[in-house]
Amino acid sequence: MTTADSTTTASAPQLHVAASPHLASSSFTTRRMMIDVMLGLLPVLGMAVYMYGWYAVKQVGLCMIACVASEALFTAWRGKSITCVADGSAKVTGMILGLSLPWSAPWYVAVVASVVAIGIGKVIFGGLGQNIFNPAMVGRAFVMISFAGLMGATAYTDTNATGTISQATPLTDARAAADAAGAPLLWALFLGTTNGSLGATSAIACLLGGLYMCVRRVASWEIPAGSVVGLLAVAGLGQLLGEPELNALEHLFGGAFLFGAFFIATDPCSSPLTPRGKWIFGIGFGVLVMLIRQFSSYPEGVLFAVLLMNALTPLINCWCIPRPLGGPVPAKNS
Repeated sequence: MTTADSTTTASAPQLHVAASPHLASSSFTTRRMMIDVMLGLLPVLGMAVYMYGWYAVKQVGLCMIACVASEALFTAWRGKSITCVADGSAKVTGMILGLSLPWSAPWYVAVVASVVAIGIGKVIFGGLGQNIFNPAMVGRAFVMISFAGLMGATAYTDTNATGTISQATPLTDARAAADAAGAPLLWALFLGTTNGSLGATSAIACLLGGLYMCVRRVASWEIPAGSVVGLLAVAGLGQLLGEPELNALEHLFGGAFLFGAFFIATDPCSSPLTPRGKWIFGIGFGVLVMLIRQFSSYPEGVLFAVLLMNALTPLINCWCIPRPLGGPVPAKNS
């Protein structure tokens, strides 16, 4: 081989064949996505601080610190570099978890929820991107069952509290109300001047933050859109049949529905991959929220609706495999 031939061979393009997608942006990193999620959560956090003051700062801050520390600890135990903590996913889990808790939850509830969220909801599956369930909701479900007395309706009606935070939540109040006089005002639900979990009071804050995430494409708009369709369909049907407690819009703006639809159900690790699958996931989530609210002893259905739909995500992905360009792959002749 001559020198010219060897030069030509060395400069020949190297072809690397990999599975699709083949178009990617180097700026669209996990860390950037997590920063966008935290920015989207700022209106919700701001409203929580406005309503609950130091209680909100303490709860969310403690969950974020405990989640980051738990991920570093569990990662080190697995013999891997703890630099993965820098991707920001543990901070997002802690922020969402803290906003899903009541203001009155003791410090140890936040710590236990954070350790379970990272250890059982994330690390046990292999880490970020391999978890089946939303980690924050795994932690929330654990403490809700383990500390039922601290996480139930009494958590929102502490007699030592004053002002808004001493009231019952709108959904709990509606379940127990004997007449329509105590029904929550739609405007109060929209603004967030009602009681509830830290991130579940203000519909407008959830909408602002959620729309920001959709515009930034860190959340798929099909999931919250499908969620709203599913919830309004069941709530509207119940209203037509004479459901006396809340109307469709009060169900939409009340409780943690919008917070769950934008910030929890849209978790890319535990939701479907295709647009059609995301619509199915969102509609199923909205329907389950309403069924749990109407037919169970729990006034809120977001937590269990998310976990149930997370469990169905692999099946939804199998149902919604895209058709390959040019048609299906022809079967081989035997």
